[in-house]
Amino acid sequence: MTQIDNGTILYRDELIRKLIHLCSLSIPVVYYFISVNTAAAILAVLTFIALIIDLSRHFYPSAGKIFYKFFGFLLRTHEVDKKKKNLNGATYVLLSALISILIFPKVIFITAFSILIVSDSLAALIGRKFGENKFLLKSLEGTLTFFVSACIVVFFTPKVANFQVEFIIGFAGAFVGAIVENISFGLIDDNLSIPLSVGFTMWGMYLLLLPHLELTLPGVAG
Repeated sequence: MTQIDNGTILYRDELIRKLIHLCSLSIPVVYYFISVNTAAAILAVLTFIALIIDLSRHFYPSAGKIFYKFFGFLLRTHEVDKKKKNLNGATYVLLSALISILIFPKVIFITAFSILIVSDSLAALIGRKFGENKFLLKSLEGTLTFFVSACIVVFFTPKVANFQVEFIIGFAGAFVGAIVENISFGLIDDNLSIPLSVGFTMWGMYLLLLPHLELTLPGVAG
C-alpha cells in the first residue's frame, strides 16, 4: 500500500469519526425541548454505560477484543494507549455534555456544545486536508475554519432577547474555543475543553455586558 493510499484511508476514517461526531448535535437540539433535570438524568445513564464499556476494553481482554473488532478503526492513537488507558472521544462527549448541562444555563450550553460538535468536526477535516501553515500547535487553516464555522453557529443558536451584544458574546466564545481547540492536543481532550472554555467565556461576558439579563429562554423548559 502506498503512502498516499494510507493517507487516504486515514482521512476516510477521520471523516467517518466526524460524521458520527455530528450525530451528537442531537444533544443540544433535544435539550432545547426538555428540562435540565430530565436531560441530566438521561445523560448520566448514557455516560455511565459509556464509561463501563470504555473502561472494560482496557481491563478485560475479552471485552476489548469485541470492542476493537467493531469500533477499533474509529479510535485515534492515544485512545488505544494500553499504558495511559485513555477514554475514547464518544465517552468524553457524553461526559462533557453532562458536566456542561449541570454547570451552564441552557442558552449558553446550546451554543457552546453546538460549537464543539460542528466546528471541531470541520476544523479537523479542513486542517487535515488543507492545513499547510503552522499556527500554535495545529494549522492556521483548521483554526480559522473552527472560528468562522463557530460564528455561523452563533447566528443560528437561540438568544435570550436577541440583543446585538449577544452575538458579540457568542463570537468571543467562538474565538476562545478556536484557540483552545488548537492548543488542547495532548493536554486535555477537546471534547471537554472546548465547551467548558466557550461556556465560561460566554457566561463571563453576559455577566459583564448584560449583568441584569436573566439567562433563560422564553417559553422553553428550564
